Amino acid sequence: MLAAPVKGDNGRGGLFIQAYRGYGSSDRVFLMGRVFRQPGFGATLREEWLRRDLLDLLRRLLRKPIAGARVRVRYKGTTAVVETDRHGFFRVDMNLGEMPSDVTWHAVELSLDYPTDERATTTGEFFTPTRSASYGVISDIDDTVVYTGVANTLKMMWRLFAQGADSRVIFPGVPALYQGFHDGPGGNAGNPLVYVSRGPWSIYQVLVEMFRMHRIPNGPILILREWGMKRGSLLPRRARDHKLDAIRHVMGLYQDLKFVLVGDSGQHDPEIYTRILRAHPDRILAIYIRDVSADPQRSEAIARLAEEAREAGCELVLSDDNQVLAKHAVAQGLIAPGVVDAVRRSEADSGA
Repeated sequence: MLAAPVKGDNGRGGLFIQAYRGYGSSDRVFLMGRVFRQPGFGATLREEWLRRDLLDLLRRLLRKPIAGARVRVRYKGTTAVVETDRHGFFRVDMNLGEMPSDVTWHAVELSLDYPTDERATTTGEFFTPTRSASYGVISDIDDTVVYTGVANTLKMMWRLFAQGADSRVIFPGVPALYQGFHDGPGGNAGNPLVYVSRGPWSIYQVLVEMFRMHRIPNGPILILREWGMKRGSLLPRRARDHKLDAIRHVMGLYQDLKFVLVGDSGQHDPEIYTRILRAHPDRILAIYIRDVSADPQRSEAIARLAEEAREAGCELVLSDDNQVLAKHAVAQGLIAPGVVDAVRRSEADSGA
């Protein structure tokens, strides 16, 4: 992928710019990234002495954020300079000229004005929907796309920090269902998908690789907080507030699009999505919640939210089977009928 500045560096230390996938409209782009100094070790170690995954993990955890760095962002004739915060993160939110209407992914160049290091130059990317897009999808990742087990903190920490992309467990049928969302009922809509995670920014590249391996449609991945060896966060409030703000930002940028919201029952997705529905009853087409909770009281609470959603003219569907979600999406005219068979085959192949 374009935004992969530390992959294949063979243990090189020094300054890096990591650009996360962004999203844009016809005249505006939003993307995030981080500037950090990475320790240089591992180049002389033979791979059998220490697993490469462990080396990558250690180097991710030992990165030192660079506060006050100035990052120059270039897209065609437009340039902006942004400064990193105390955690090394930067945000780019700039106006552009008229964008091509038939291009979905755009390259943007990033370099350091301060501190200077020519090796830190990298290329990021951002997504803009074409005119054929009929709706957008905002999906949680944790326990919705990939199993993390947020109920068990120790296991979740291991999965988040230590497991590589090839060790992540994708829920059966997710790639087929999400490809159906991207294609739309006619098969060529190119609907945008935006993914949101409660995990740390340090696993961003693992998520990108996981999506590639499982052929899940590309889309911006928004991380809600930063974890690491030191306590800290990108934003000062709780993750649920971060998610609410992220959804509002995406919907504000794409004011002409309606949205499908996908999440899980383990955290606060049903409450957050219902809150969005209350504020925008005419812009939410469906709410799909993966049932990962064995608590009857939780199921009852979600049932009450589903009734509230129906009164607002929107269906909230709770299920642990992507076939159920796919059949509902077909009935709503969101995806093609053949997606149900694709999801069924995927689940059968996985033994689900």
